[in-house]
Amino acid sequence: MQENCKYKIFLKVRMRAFLSKNKSKNNKPCEEEYMPVAKWEKDGTVAIVTMDNGENRHNPEFTKTMMGIFDELVADEEVKSMVLTSSDPKNWSLGVDLTWMMEKMGKKDMDSISKWLKDHNEVFKFCLMAPFPTIAAITGHAFGNGAMLAGACDFRFMRADRGYFCLPEVDINIQFTPSMIAWMKRTLGYQLFIDMKWSGRKVGAAELESRHVLKKACASPEETLKEAIEFARTFTKPRQTLAEMKKRTYKDITDKMDNEDSQYLDPPVFMFTPQ
Repeated sequence: MQENCKYKIFLKVRMRAFLSKNKSKNNKPCEEEYMPVAKWEKDGTVAIVTMDNGENRHNPEFTKTMMGIFDELVADEEVKSMVLTSSDPKNWSLGVDLTWMMEKMGKKDMDSISKWLKDHNEVFKFCLMAPFPTIAAITGHAFGNGAMLAGACDFRFMRADRGYFCLPEVDINIQFTPSMIAWMKRTLGYQLFIDMKWSGRKVGAAELESRHVLKKACASPEETLKEAIEFARTFTKPRQTLAEMKKRTYKDITDKMDNEDSQYLDPPVFMFTPQ
């Protein structure tokens, strides 16, 4: 019991340090918890989903909003592809809302964290299994869960003039679920995934392009979105056929989501490093 208490204190200290290091200039890392966080519009057959909440931190409101949008995309039979981007000039998504998580931990409300982690897996699953191609237009920093979200998409474009792709979990004692490991190995390739996971280093668009993680490293955020949309327009294949192809292609990942992830998302384990 005493060791568990020490670990919780240690984890909170590490999270606070991480938040301080990555907070925005206005000193508000992720306080707009219940503001609208995303929107979508249609450009021909392309659905453009825009994360619209600054750092685009992941919390229950983000999950609920994104899943609501995804339901609308599936219901619209004209949609043949999806581009996922951000309205923020600096950030694509900085991942988990650690302020929300620490608040729940402070209240010992571990069940809410567990429920959200499981619900949020559905956001990742949609990006993998949508019945049309999903394309991330990475117009700024993609850290942690934000990088995971981009990695769950079928294709990626990224601005080369600014922004990093980073897996900082090693610095805050957070582990990956089995399904995350599976889809990020697919996205990054085994060696780059291990390099980034072990080191927590930040990687730019040029390196990601050279490692075939991106379709293209683009000159600016505007060019990134433009290129992603133009690429998305090339997809006009039947949904039913593509959905079955994804079901078979990503079966190893979805099996892990359905059968292995849960044990790492229940309290008191979550995704924390055992002590």
